[in-house]
Amino acid sequence: MLNLGIIAFAQPWVLLGLGALPVLWLLLRVTPPAPKRQLFPALRLLLGLKPTEETPARTPWWLLALRMLIAALLVVAAAEPLFNPSAGLAGRGPLLLVIDDGWSAAPRWEDRVTSWNQLLERAERQQRQVILATTAEDTGGQTGLISDQLSPAQARERLSALQPKPWPVNRRALLESLTGLTLQAGTQAFWLSDGLASDGAAELATTLQRLGSLTLISDPPTVLAKTLLPPEHGAQNLGAVVRRSVIGAAETVAVEAYAENGRLLGRSEALFEPDAGEVSVSFDLPIELRNEAVRLSLASAGGRSAAGVALLDERWRRRPVGLFSPDRLAADKPLLGELFFLEKALAPFSELRRGSIEELLSRDLSMLILADSGTLSPEEHDTLVDWVEAGGLLVRFSGPRLLDAVAATGGSPQALLLPVRLRPGDRLLTGSLAWGQSGTLADFPPDSPFHGLAGSTEVSIGRQVLAEPSLDLANKTWARLEDGTPLVTSAPQGEGRLVLFHTSANSSWSNLPLSGLFVDMLRRIVEVSEGVEASAEGTSLPPIQLLNGFGHVVAPWPEAGELTDPATKPSAATPPGLYGLQGERRAVNLGPNLSELAPFEVTAAGVIQETYQRDQETNLLTPLLTAALLLATLDLLIALLLRGLVQKPRFLTAAGATGAVLGFALLVSLPFGALAQQSIYEGTPQDPELFALEASNETRLAYVLTGVPSIDRVSEAGLTGLTLVLRQRTSITAAAPFAVQLGRDELAFFPLLYWPVTREQRPLDATARQAVADYMRNGGTIVFDLQEERVGRGLGGLLTPGEAALRAITAGLDLPPLAPIDPDHVLTKAFYLLQDFPGRLQGGLPWVENVGEEQNDGVASLIITSGDWAGAWAIDDRGAPILPVTPGGERQREMAYRVGVNLVMYALTGNYKADQVHVPFILERLGQ
Repeated sequence: MLNLGIIAFAQPWVLLGLGALPVLWLLLRVTPPAPKRQLFPALRLLLGLKPTEETPARTPWWLLALRMLIAALLVVAAAEPLFNPSAGLAGRGPLLLVIDDGWSAAPRWEDRVTSWNQLLERAERQQRQVILATTAEDTGGQTGLISDQLSPAQARERLSALQPKPWPVNRRALLESLTGLTLQAGTQAFWLSDGLASDGAAELATTLQRLGSLTLISDPPTVLAKTLLPPEHGAQNLGAVVRRSVIGAAETVAVEAYAENGRLLGRSEALFEPDAGEVSVSFDLPIELRNEAVRLSLASAGGRSAAGVALLDERWRRRPVGLFSPDRLAADKPLLGELFFLEKALAPFSELRRGSIEELLSRDLSMLILADSGTLSPEEHDTLVDWVEAGGLLVRFSGPRLLDAVAATGGSPQALLLPVRLRPGDRLLTGSLAWGQSGTLADFPPDSPFHGLAGSTEVSIGRQVLAEPSLDLANKTWARLEDGTPLVTSAPQGEGRLVLFHTSANSSWSNLPLSGLFVDMLRRIVEVSEGVEASAEGTSLPPIQLLNGFGHVVAPWPEAGELTDPATKPSAATPPGLYGLQGERRAVNLGPNLSELAPFEVTAAGVIQETYQRDQETNLLTPLLTAALLLATLDLLIALLLRGLVQKPRFLTAAGATGAVLGFALLVSLPFGALAQQSIYEGTPQDPELFALEASNETRLAYVLTGVPSIDRVSEAGLTGLTLVLRQRTSITAAAPFAVQLGRDELAFFPLLYWPVTREQRPLDATARQAVADYMRNGGTIVFDLQEERVGRGLGGLLTPGEAALRAITAGLDLPPLAPIDPDHVLTKAFYLLQDFPGRLQGGLPWVENVGEEQNDGVASLIITSGDWAGAWAIDDRGAPILPVTPGGERQREMAYRVGVNLVMYALTGNYKADQVHVPFILERLGQ
C-alpha cells in the first residue's frame, strides 16, 4: 500500500497505467472524427471546386482532455485510493487476532465486530494470513482455542458466528496454548480486550509482545462492564447490588425488575458516589408484584451481559403468611405468646398478616398458621376447607385449646382440619410425671421437606399431643422424636395441604421456638406452600432456561450439563440460568461468582494501547467510478452532437452545448440521499409537540427510517397503500403514515411499527435501543421485514443476509423467543381467513412471539417476515401499484393487502377473534 498522507492506494501498481495516457492522447489525436453525412444536389458539388490539398480533421483538444480524464479516473479507481487511510500492518508475518469473548465483552460487542473487520480489511490489502484466538471456553468446554493460518475471507466467515459467552475468560489457558506455538517472524498481534484484569492477563500481554508487536484495544475505563448481585435471601425489600471496576466519577445506574412474561414490574435508579465501587438499588413494590419478579436486569448499555442479569427463584420470594390466634392479647405477649415466636421466625423471609380467618383469606395467601386454636365455627371451618382444597397450606400448632377440641370431637381430622387423628390427652416428657424418655429429635426422613437440616441436640420437647397409630402414619410424618413418636405430620387435602406441629408455638411445651432450627423448619414449609419441594442431596437438576452472553433468556443448548451442586460456579459446563425439575427451580447467577472487578493495567514494555473506535478511512473507489461513468456519458452526448445524430439547438454553440451537458452531469452527481430523506419527511412534522399532537389525534401507522432513500420511499408508499385499503374495507379511518427516527421520535403513539431490514443499518445506540425496548414492553408491535425469499434458515446455523443484518441491528435488545406462526393463530383470522402470508416476494411463514392472553391482550410485540410486504402494498400518487409482485402477480398482491389488513386489525384488537363466540361463524365460512 502506498501512503501519501491523507491519501493512500491499496493497489499502487495500477497507477503505472497513467503512463499510457500520452500514448492514448496520440492515438486519439490522429484518429479523425466520424464523417458527417449531408445530402446535396449532385451538380452543386462541382461549383467552386478548387485543387486544394485535403487534410484530415482532428479531434478537438477539449474532447481529448475529457477522454484522458476518464481514463485517468479509471486507472486511479482501480488503484483503490483511500482517504484518511488507517495505518498498515507492521512486519511481514501473519496477523494474530486475540479476542476476549467472555461475558464482559457483550455490552459493546458491536465495537469488537467493527474493529476486527477493519483489521481484516488491512490484512486483505497486504495479503497477510490471519490466526484467530479466543480467551473464553466454547460451549463444549474447550479452552485456549487457536486456529490455523486463514485467509482474511475465511477468518471473516469464522468470526461471523462468534458470540460472547456467558462466563468469564480463561487467559491462562490461552497462554499455555501459545507457549508451544511457532509463528513466523514479524507477526503482529492485536488483542481485542474487555479491559478487565484476570489471572494470566499480564503474562499473556508479555508473550504476545515477544511474538513481534502487540496492540491492545480495550474499552475506555469509564464504560467497562458492570455486574449485578441478586438480593440477599430473606431481605425485607427487593433489591440488588451493582458493582463497577473504575472508581473516581459519579454515575447513575438503573435496574429493572421483570415478571416471567416479560412485563416490566418496576425500575429503580441509584447513584454511584465518586469513591464507591458498588451501590445498592431497592424496589418499593407490593408483595404481590414482588413475588412475580423473576429477573433483575441492569438497564444501562454497560450492563447488558450475563453478569448484568440476576435470575430469581423461589428463595427470593416473600410469601404472604397469615397468623391467627383466638386470643390475640395473650398470643402477642413477648417471650410468652405463640404469635410472638412465629413473627420473629417468619419475618426475615415472609410477609406477615394478622386478622380474622375471613379477613386473612380475602387476599392472596401462601400459608395460614393457626396458633393453638380450638373448635372452629361452621363458617370458619367451611371457609378453610374451601381454601385448602383450592391449594392453600394450613399449619396448626398444638396447645391447651387444641387438647380441649380433641376431647370434644374425639380427635376427628375432618372436624378439626388435622392431617392425622389425635389421641385425647397429651404426653409429658419432663417433670415427675414424665414417661422417662428424653424428647430429643431424630434425623429427618428423606421424603421430608426438612431433610438436610442439621437437628440441634439442644432442642428438647417437654410436652406433645399424640397421633393415633395407623398404617400410613409413617408416610405422613415429617419429623419425629428419637422414640419414633411424630412431632410434625402432614397430609394433602384437595390441591392443598394440612400440617400439624404436635407441640406448641411458644416455649411452654418445648424450647424448639427458641432455636434456629425452628426458623429453618418454617422456611421450608413456606417453600412447600408454593410447590417447591426440597430435593435430596446429589439430585441433578437439568437446565430449564439459560442466559446467553448478552443476558437474554434462551433455551438450553445441547452441551449444557446438569446442576449437581448448588454451589457450582457458572462455566461452559453449567452456564448461568434456571435449573430444575417439575417441583423445584434453582437460579445460577454469574454476578455473585465473579471476583472483584478491576481494570487491566499493562506492564509489558512496548505495548501499544488503543480504544475501540471506528476508522475515518474512506474508500474512494465508488465515487471515482461514478465520476468516470458520468463523464463517459457526457463524452457520448458530445460525440452524438458532433456527428449530427442529435439536433443541436440553434442558440447553442458546440462549446455552449458541452458546458450545458457538463453542468447537468455535475447537478445529477449531487448527493440525492439528503433530498430523498427530506421528501420522505415532508408528511412527518419535525416539531416534537406538533408530531405528538398529530400522531395522537388520529390512528396512524409508522415505519422506521433506514437511511436508504429507495427503501424508505417504498415503506412510505407501502403504508400509504395499506392505509387506503383499510379505509375502503374496514371501519379504521387511519391517517397518513409517519416516518420515525429511532431515538428521536416518540413511538408510543403507533400501534404498529414497520421496520425494513437493510445491511446498511448500524446497530442501535443506547437511546434508540431503550426506545425500542420500551415500545415493545408497553404494548407496541414491531414488524421486521427481511425482504428476501424466505426466513428461518439461520435457525440451523446458516444465516441469510437478512437474518445476519437483523442480528446486527438488534444486538443488545432483549428480544422474546419466536416460533413460526401457527395455523390457528389469531393473525390467520383477524379479518380475512388466511393460510399463507405473501408479500412482493413469496416468503416463508412469519415468525411470531408466543404470548399468553393475559399479556397485552394476546398481541405479539415482535413479528418477523421476509416477503417485503410494503413492496406489495406500495402505490404511487394515482393509486397504481409501483413494484411487480412475483410469482403470483396481482392475485398475490391482493393476498398481501389482506395480510396487511389482518396485521393492523390484530395490532388494534388483540385476541378478540380468538374468543369462542366467533368459532361458529369462522367454521361456517370455512364450510365446516
